[in-house]
Amino acid sequence: MITKEESVTEPNEHPDEQPEIVDAEATEQPTNGEGPGVEAAEEPAVELTPEEKLAAAEARAAEYLDGWQRERAEFANARKRLERSRAEARQNATIELITNLLPILDDFERALDNVPESLAGDEWVDGVNLIYRKLLAILERENIERIPSVGEPFDPNYHEAVMQEESDEFESGIVVRELQSGYRLENRVIRPSMVVVAA
Repeated sequence: MITKEESVTEPNEHPDEQPEIVDAEATEQPTNGEGPGVEAAEEPAVELTPEEKLAAAEARAAEYLDGWQRERAEFANARKRLERSRAEARQNATIELITNLLPILDDFERALDNVPESLAGDEWVDGVNLIYRKLLAILERENIERIPSVGEPFDPNYHEAVMQEESDEFESGIVVRELQSGYRLENRVIRPSMVVVAA
């Protein structure tokens, strides 16, 4: 016969296992929407007035205009730099070519200055003179100018003094003679004039 105590205190078949205790309060779901696992309701968007919308649109338009103007200015500056770089490259190439031609031009000048009287008026001499004038025309077309020297005050930027000599015609510091012609491209000296200066 089983007594009342035996029926209540039956041993657990698995003594290591503890019965799961369920908290009644934890199983209850919050009803106010603020508990864990429930996202808070999004705040309603604030409706802007027409004046505020207009002000925001004007601010965006001003920002876009400022950005566009900056990009336009940068593009214009880049184009100017490119054009300036091209002009300098062309000028450097012109100067290099003319510098190589100047000794030939000097030879023509010396040859024509020392034509024997027996050949004066000869067609061959006239042909050489024509070639010389064509070379001068090329220089002129490229804006290459001969540096004025005789009768001008000595300028170390344009003249190279080889010697000094007494002169009754010119005052001291004035160029008396030119030994070799000088040339310039605008304000850039290609070759200074070799001159004799009055003492």
